[in-house]
Amino acid sequence: MSSPALTRGDPAGRPGPARSARDAWRHRARLPWRPDGRSDRLLGVDVARSVALVGMVATHVLPISDDTGALTISHEVFGGRSSALFAVLAGVSIALLTGRETPLRGPVRHRAGLALVLRAAIIGGIGLWLGSLDSGIAVILSYYAVLFICALPFLGMRPGRLLALGAGCAVVLPLVSYALRSGLDLEPTGGLPALASLREQPGAVLEELLLTGYYPVVPWLAYLLVGLGVGRLRLGSPRVALQLATAGAALALGARLLSELLLRAFGGYDALAPRVEGEVQRAVAGGAYGIVPTDTTWWLAVAGPHTGTPLDLLHTIGTALLVLGAALLVVPYARLVLLPLAAAGGMSLTLYTTHVWLFDRWDGAGPAGFYATQVLLGLLLALAWRTTLGRGPLEAVIAAVTRPVRGASAARRTQT
Repeated sequence: MSSPALTRGDPAGRPGPARSARDAWRHRARLPWRPDGRSDRLLGVDVARSVALVGMVATHVLPISDDTGALTISHEVFGGRSSALFAVLAGVSIALLTGRETPLRGPVRHRAGLALVLRAAIIGGIGLWLGSLDSGIAVILSYYAVLFICALPFLGMRPGRLLALGAGCAVVLPLVSYALRSGLDLEPTGGLPALASLREQPGAVLEELLLTGYYPVVPWLAYLLVGLGVGRLRLGSPRVALQLATAGAALALGARLLSELLLRAFGGYDALAPRVEGEVQRAVAGGAYGIVPTDTTWWLAVAGPHTGTPLDLLHTIGTALLVLGAALLVVPYARLVLLPLAAAGGMSLTLYTTHVWLFDRWDGAGPAGFYATQVLLGLLLALAWRTTLGRGPLEAVIAAVTRPVRGASAARRTQT
């Protein structure tokens, strides 16, 4: 009979010979940033969040089209997908903060919900301040904050129900948005939620946040629910990571193929051609500004970036799952190489805020150099900060504000 030391590892934490490959994989997938080992972040989630951040910076800085009018590679790759990945990972983060695979219950869950509201208030405040700058960037943080509030009723759900609900919302909520905007004759204003606009026109800001903005919360709730469901899975399992990657790839490809089939074989492009400037296929591929027009239901068949249609949501949910699954699979075998990405992902709020502030001061010259400088410096500074000081500055503020509400036991359980 095997001794306990051979089956479970010795007291010093060294794995015994019978330790499973799954346990070893999980061990490699985690990183104690602090010397005392208190942090238990899943590196793959941080790497995926960093990919989202790098992609969003690319969509802000690099041109959408070249001199011929063709879409650039950066827009083809990151357009619409980076922000969707950011939103899905918001749901994952909420799950990690509220019990991971086992949702919190009772008073602990109530405290976690209150902490989530405080987190949303801080993030929303930062978003409104950034929206007040003259950057021209569609700042996601205000929408992000509203999504955090929307997560409260779903914190106790299991992953299967959350994933099914998220998939259903991806199909139904864009139709609801389309019907509401059509019935109320709502059009995108192109404005950015900001402190001044909130004081002067709170109703218009709420309308923009929910329905007509660049990241409208009503259809984007699908991203949050899918992410919350994914965060309730055993993300430390290589099997789960592989399932996420393969399911995501199939969903992304299937949504795009279905959109092309509808538009090409059933006359969608012909119906949309009179409603766009230039070549219709290029216009559709270029995307929109959060929502599609309501002058024809054929818009609901497109899957371009930031169109907020069912096929756009399903496609970008798929790409988000693919990136997250791939990151979870690769990280255990390339930890040292990916540490800068993981460090940046662990302080994405600080880096995103810094990026918008810097963009506001940029004169528009040399976009490629400006982008490369931001990314390289961001990765290096994040690695230095995380390995010496721990949490990023803004992340530390949020942790300090929410810690008394969550309580010591909950804080230890939900460190991310």
